[in-house]
Amino acid sequence: QVKVMESGGGSVQTGGSLTLSCVASGYPFTANCMGWFRQTPGREREEVARIYTRTAITNYTDSVKGRFTVSLDSDMNTLFLQMNSLRPEDTGMYYCAASPVKLLPSACASFTTWSAYTHRGQGTQVTVSS
Repeated sequence: QVKVMESGGGSVQTGGSLTLSCVASGYPFTANCMGWFRQTPGREREEVARIYTRTAITNYTDSVKGRFTVSLDSDMNTLFLQMNSLRPEDTGMYYCAASPVKLLPSACASFTTWSAYTHRGQGTQVTVSS
């Protein structure tokens, strides 16, 4: 059974850093798209970043470029989100998702929405205070 589980959330002050982790256990696929999403009350869940595990090609939403970094562990089943220079507007529930994809460089291009992924986590809370 495939399980996706996030950890590492917490509370920090503006300008602080946090690193989120996501473990995809029982995951037999060799090529995957893995992504981070976040949601605040009253707003839709939005994509933060994604990575294609075969090539480590990444994509970021504009508001986090230069501040957040998505990466993989060597086993390619653990996803990280390093978040620096955090702002109050980064506050929200952060979710991880994973999905097997074809062995193509552009395989992750269409994985921009939560519903596109086949395996999804329950979320971890990030709170940034001013």
